[in-house]
Amino acid sequence: MSNSKLKWGILGYAAIAKRAVIPGIQGSDRNEIAAIASRDLDKAKAAAEAHGIATAYGSYEELLADESIEAVYIPLPNHLHKEWTIRAAEAGKHVLCEKPIALNAAEAAEMEEACAKAGVVLLEAFMYRCHPRYDMIREVIRSGEIGQLRGIRSAFTFNNAGAAQNVRFRKDWGGGSIYDVGCYPINAARLLMGQEPEAVTVQAIFSPDHDDVDMMASGLLEFEAGVSLTFDCGMWAAFRNPLEVLGTDGIIEVPSAFITPAPGSGNFFVQTKEGRREVEVPDVNAYTLQADQMYRAVRGEEALPYGPNDAINNMKVIDACLQSARDKVRIRL
Repeated sequence: MSNSKLKWGILGYAAIAKRAVIPGIQGSDRNEIAAIASRDLDKAKAAAEAHGIATAYGSYEELLADESIEAVYIPLPNHLHKEWTIRAAEAGKHVLCEKPIALNAAEAAEMEEACAKAGVVLLEAFMYRCHPRYDMIREVIRSGEIGQLRGIRSAFTFNNAGAAQNVRFRKDWGGGSIYDVGCYPINAARLLMGQEPEAVTVQAIFSPDHDDVDMMASGLLEFEAGVSLTFDCGMWAAFRNPLEVLGTDGIIEVPSAFITPAPGSGNFFVQTKEGRREVEVPDVNAYTLQADQMYRAVRGEEALPYGPNDAINNMKVIDACLQSARDKVRIRL
């Protein structure tokens, strides 16, 4: 069994599962999607046929009862992450849960506890972290080429405001731009800094036409020694997802920081007094690498580089950002 493919079940057929995660898992020679479930059996059957998946279930419970399934991917709306992660753990399934892992840090801690008790792996699906370019970016920082770190700027915005029925616009379902895309700059800054922020301040646009969720937010995360992340995120603005790392002697520019839609789009640039150079990044599928990371963890080959505690810490920052935006105050962590 230890050398066999990891057999996956998919709980739900969200757009991210259809577009990216299912093809990513199927692109791995170590992983296999054996089943998919939806609360609508016809939808599950159509998804199974579209992706060449052997088994379709008309309920999530049926999939979790399938003893052949070893791991599940959960792309359900944010408010369902805790329930179905815990139920999957209790069924003995390893869990890849879509970001943000929960609605708050307390929920994330409950999920971590349930998975630890069941002895299963839990990974938050920040696929960008699995791509080799972030190791390459961190190596440039560690090398001293751009000098001492002075700050990070990042953004993730898109315009979906016209899709009135989108789950991102349901406040009680965990809607809003900070949950949906702001989590990426926050997560990346924590990764690149190698530490947790000390305080956050966020201003946001809460739209009464979108169930009062934050449709746009701009924020400041304060780290040690006066270094900060300045970021913005939104679901009511033109698309962009850049990241910039500023040092005393240079700048790292990442034009497409979290998604790489085309060959070469993952490349980044280093600007110093010596000039500007382009760093070529391998064109590899981050979703496939994410599945392979799960395989190695489940098979005991390698521990996850970022475990559930990292996800809990990320949620603590998101909690503080939402509180700051609502109350219009600086929040110390």
